[in-house]
Amino acid sequence: MDRLIYTAMSGAKQAFLQQAGVAHNLANASTAGYRAMENRFRAVPVLGPGQPTRAFTIDASVANSFEQGPLLTTGRPLDVALRGRGWIAVQAADGSEAYTRAGNLVTDANGVLQTSSGNLVLGEGGPIALPPDNNIAIAADGTVSGVPRPGAGAASSVNVVGRIKLVNPPEADLVRGDDGLFRTRNAEPAAADETVQLEPGALEGSNVNSVDAMVRMISLARQFELQVRMLQTAEANARAATALLTMNR
Repeated sequence: MDRLIYTAMSGAKQAFLQQAGVAHNLANASTAGYRAMENRFRAVPVLGPGQPTRAFTIDASVANSFEQGPLLTTGRPLDVALRGRGWIAVQAADGSEAYTRAGNLVTDANGVLQTSSGNLVLGEGGPIALPPDNNIAIAADGTVSGVPRPGAGAASSVNVVGRIKLVNPPEADLVRGDDGLFRTRNAEPAAADETVQLEPGALEGSNVNSVDAMVRMISLARQFELQVRMLQTAEANARAATALLTMNR
């Protein structure tokens, strides 16, 4: 009977963890460039005397879905989406190089290009500072240009102010950090990739399918309930056995 309890308990625990992962994906269903997480589990047979008739469920790993998210045209000069594979290099809070597909870029008080979450966008020579009183344009290859606005006191010529570093390391070598940014597994900066292209004036949405996630959440809730019922059944069996033994004394 105690074996049933531990088997059901391991199943209930992993179903609960999966629910937490799906809930996290649902919470980021509208986050630009978000990559869905997938909890992967496997059954481990319980070995011992007799036949291995039971198996525990263990949390094997957390994988990432790198499928392309939907593209939404915004027309905003600082919005960029990645066409196909690739990443935008940014500076994480600890100063390391990290990668994101969130292209809803902004500027800070000093005119430095950054993501909406505050990470500096890296160029070929570091962070990219945008000149004031300029209309900014970002090309498909990541080149950032500025054109003085009329009346700004400068010639209306196009000035290249930097180029966003675009990379495309193997997805198997990428790991997600607690800050939601991706890094290479060996923590080494990835090389710039000239083939990565941007879609200016557009944003890539989250690749979470809300409908599938909701169906998955309902399925996991039922699995959790099933495991709890098994625990309750084990408890009822234990009470019945105890009562039977008491009557036979």
